[in-house]
Amino acid sequence: MKTNTDKYLVKSDKKVKIADFDTDYNGHLDKEAGKEELERAKDELAKYQEVLYASNTRSLLILFQAMDAAGKDGTIAHVMSGLNPQGCQVYSFKTPSIEEYDHDFLWRHYKALPEKGRIGIHNRSHYENVLVCKVHPEYIMSENLPKYLSVDKLDKDFWKARYESIRNFEKHLTENGVTILKFFLNVSKDEQKKRFLDRIEDSTKNWKFSSSDIKERALWDKYMDAYQDVFNETSTDYAPWYVIPADKKWYTRLAVSQIIAETLKGLKLEFPVLAEEEADKLAEYKKQLLEEK
Repeated sequence: MKTNTDKYLVKSDKKVKIADFDTDYNGHLDKEAGKEELERAKDELAKYQEVLYASNTRSLLILFQAMDAAGKDGTIAHVMSGLNPQGCQVYSFKTPSIEEYDHDFLWRHYKALPEKGRIGIHNRSHYENVLVCKVHPEYIMSENLPKYLSVDKLDKDFWKARYESIRNFEKHLTENGVTILKFFLNVSKDEQKKRFLDRIEDSTKNWKFSSSDIKERALWDKYMDAYQDVFNETSTDYAPWYVIPADKKWYTRLAVSQIIAETLKGLKLEFPVLAEEEADKLAEYKKQLLEEK
């Protein structure tokens, strides 16, 4: 079974509404069948990762964005569990440091890009600057931008320029061998409530809960508007957004893993071929090894 990636893809030539994306779609599978499919997809991922690592010509950057409790951490853990850790890098971005605020908003994300041959996974990303910061524009003040020293100056032109900066950044990366996948884990407000209650009621999960989760939940509609703007402004042919159903964690993990595997397969990478003079020496090396006492 292969995921219909077009079902989740935000096409660059079409405006979308976030309400049009289903949160509890399950691909017409039950949980057990989904887990079996996930294991197959993970095997494919491992195979394609090996070629990516060996070829050392391209890299893959995977971005995860979501509302709280949508399952980013679990998705990353399950989908990437079969990969060679030498070829993966995971970064979780928190509030910028003083040093990071003293640079442009993309600086810390550029530093975290994967090297050729590797998969880079960003848990939250440069999109926080047009999501959280759009809902809380006062955060922009910490950047000390000369033209925007007060919140009332953050007009439509500011956000338009920021989207353009992101598109240009991602275009530059793709032109230099970085393939980009952007996933929004689309959890419903009702499911988020259930997961918050679970975190409160289960003492082993209390550490996952924060009072800020409730404050941000109250701003749900503003976040949905911000995400919708992000999809329509920054989903491009070279760096597409995928809106993944997230009410069923097992299906989220399956859909994400299959899209990543299909993307790596589509790169059509191959293992390096030895230079002719080196290949000619292999028979001699084999002979030497077999004659060892």
